[in-house]
Amino acid sequence: MTSVGLRARARSCLLAGALGDAWGGPYEGLTGPVRPSFPDAPRLSDDTWLTLATCEAIVLNRGRVQPERIAERFRRWFEEGRITGAGSATLKALRDLAAGAHWALAGARGEFAAGAGAAMRAAPLSFFLDPNIEADRRTIRDISRITHHSDEAYSGALAVIVALRLCATASVVPQDLLSAVANALPDTAVRDRLLDLSAFRESPGDAALRFGCSGHGVEAVPIALFVAATTAREPLESVIATAVSLGGDTDTIAAIAAQVAAISGRPVPEGLIARLPEAPQLAPVLDPFISLLQ
Repeated sequence: MTSVGLRARARSCLLAGALGDAWGGPYEGLTGPVRPSFPDAPRLSDDTWLTLATCEAIVLNRGRVQPERIAERFRRWFEEGRITGAGSATLKALRDLAAGAHWALAGARGEFAAGAGAAMRAAPLSFFLDPNIEADRRTIRDISRITHHSDEAYSGALAVIVALRLCATASVVPQDLLSAVANALPDTAVRDRLLDLSAFRESPGDAALRFGCSGHGVEAVPIALFVAATTAREPLESVIATAVSLGGDTDTIAAIAAQVAAISGRPVPEGLIARLPEAPQLAPVLDPFISLLQ
């Protein structure tokens, strides 16, 4: 793929994530199935703000990906009031960073550390880090731990990165996406759930009822990839609507599903992007990031 093609797909991926986040936000926490329409007053959550902060950190670091630089951007954006809608684990980490904690010590531990918070902001890393390289995997793990000290959270972030890299050169989301991603993951519950879903032949709604769609990484990430794979030939709006209809952690699931769908070539509805009140804040961060891609 040419650098122009990669840049176009990267832009679509990151904008689609923002669109899924905004569309899913008003429905978060509801029990599915729901019938989602695009909200009259869409708002972006920490899913998008932390993704953008990650992009900015990579730009300021001239294309190098370092956890300490990303943590510094998280702290700065949090102190400036630019991050809204953070979950408990992420909020705890941001407060710790603002209080001067080292990035490797700020992340939540225990039961609440296994959320999808690391996965929801992982997309920018897929353009610079190769999970086949051990040093890059360690960097992904370290960046995940800024907010979530959990092997499951890391596995969820790794799954998103692997999925995006697999789809970045495809013309459609591969049918074997879930099993291919699972084969690249460590032995975790996220990996097991992906394998279970790879053999599941019913609808996304049935999958959500059976396997769950909460904010836990073991539920949110696999179901998001399942939605992307089972709606592989549908327009992006349909992919997002399907993800949101499941209920649960709707903004994160819709954001990840939309990222995977868009990077595989689905056009992003620019009219819906223009309806985001925060749309003017996207390009000043995304344009310099995308210009780094070769």
